[in-house]
Amino acid sequence: MATAYDDIPKHHAATQNEKMVIGASSLGTVFEWYDFYLYGLLASYISANFFSGVNETTGFIFALAAFAAGFAVRPFGALVFGRIGDIVGRKNTFLVTMAIMGLSTFSVGLLPSYDSIGMAAPVILIIMRLLQGLALGGEYGGAATYVAEHAPDHKRGLYTSWIQTTATFGLFAALLVVIGLRTVMGEDVFGEWGWRVPFLISIILLAVSMWIRMQLNESPVFQKMKEEGKTSKAPLTEAFGQWKNFRWVLVALLGAVAGQAVVWYTGQFYALFFLEKTMKVDGATANILIAIALAIGTPFFVFFGWLSDKIGRKPLIIGGCAIAALAYFPLFSALTTAANPALAKAQAAAPVTIVAHQDECSFQFDPVGKNKFDSNGCDVAKAYMAKTGISYENADVPSGTQAQVKVGETVFTVPAVATLSGDDKKAAITAFQDELKAGLAGAGYPAKADPDQIDKTRVVAILVALVLLVTMVYGPIAAMLVELFPSRIRYTSMSLPYHIGNGWFGGFLPTTAFAMVAATGNIYYGLWYPVLVAAMTVVVGLLFLPETFRRNIDQ
Repeated sequence: MATAYDDIPKHHAATQNEKMVIGASSLGTVFEWYDFYLYGLLASYISANFFSGVNETTGFIFALAAFAAGFAVRPFGALVFGRIGDIVGRKNTFLVTMAIMGLSTFSVGLLPSYDSIGMAAPVILIIMRLLQGLALGGEYGGAATYVAEHAPDHKRGLYTSWIQTTATFGLFAALLVVIGLRTVMGEDVFGEWGWRVPFLISIILLAVSMWIRMQLNESPVFQKMKEEGKTSKAPLTEAFGQWKNFRWVLVALLGAVAGQAVVWYTGQFYALFFLEKTMKVDGATANILIAIALAIGTPFFVFFGWLSDKIGRKPLIIGGCAIAALAYFPLFSALTTAANPALAKAQAAAPVTIVAHQDECSFQFDPVGKNKFDSNGCDVAKAYMAKTGISYENADVPSGTQAQVKVGETVFTVPAVATLSGDDKKAAITAFQDELKAGLAGAGYPAKADPDQIDKTRVVAILVALVLLVTMVYGPIAAMLVELFPSRIRYTSMSLPYHIGNGWFGGFLPTTAFAMVAATGNIYYGLWYPVLVAAMTVVVGLLFLPETFRRNIDQ
């Protein structure tokens, strides 16, 4: 029910209890995000240790897919723990989710590699990721609901924005740990076994976070409902089986959370993967640049949460999605120029084109690691180009035409591998790859980004712009979701759209985007995914999303 709260004193200062609620809820959630994002930051090491039985490109996409597996089950965690939270209470529910998350993360640090136990390694790894995803699916809704139900009406956006900072602080903490260990151990030692340490030390953080959360009391809104006997007996049926509630779940998902999610993951994760995998910036440098951008941008979560208490949630969420949809292609193009100017120059001076009959070309992704992409000339060319990460275009020719790779005006003819077999085929492919590699180098394509040529100031500025878009859409989202739903089914109702949006639309973004790049050869093609989803959210949000910032949530 929408009610004005203009008569509430605006000088209200946070009480000691409110500060404790915000601090304890936020700190615990920081730990859970730290656990969750370690995997994303260490995807290349995960790929090398647990997916070494497949080719390099497939291994990296697989590693990202296992990262996304944790996101895939988040909606199911939202259903399970959301129901428990609406029946049993907010506090005890997110104690359970924290324990599951922490123990799963710790286990990853002990897991033997593919070389030691074969396929059991990636299978166990994915199980751990699924457990993490289930736990996180129950965590966010509990923390956001808990804080919102303690907050005064006119500061709900400000108070819940601290929960919104936790994902970034968790990522930031993981970055600092990874950077610190890489620096102290050196890249060789870190790559051999040091990458496990960030997972192992999470057991200490788990103990501290559990102790802090145990000091909290139950939410006053839930406690009042429980005393009055007004808690829901069947929150899943009430939330999703009744159209009057379920329609707001759909509006929240498509008109707010889906766009927020793709903006979030593009600005913080896809940008990191793009720097490291596509721009060939060394991992330590990429992590440091992202960490600086996050440090600069993170306070704006609180700023936009505060601003949403003044002007509303909807203008910020919809506005941020609209700006992102318009700005992503120019921003990532500028990121290429700043991070790897030699690559940008080579792409402009000597663009690469694969000339082949397109119906013969395979999608450059091999789930079982058996396809060597060597049955025809197009596959040989694309497999090599996918490994380099260099952008290329495709030109179709009639069937039977021998495939070629054009680097500027220079033509490299792919051997007729269909007529070869055994060692002859292998030798011919190796000779072609060596020739093409030399040709790409001669055209100015760098094997790696030159650290001395990286315009770090411009890179950080672009990354900060991406992070500011994240803060604009993410800062107000918790308050808006809490305000959309009645208190008796709030935990359940808000958790599902949030985790479908962030778990599916957002969590699958890196995997989907890189698969799109691998399929087309265009390093920017993957950006169409977040651009189109953000644009959809703008349209749906403008038409159907209500403004909620003056609602009374004690109903």
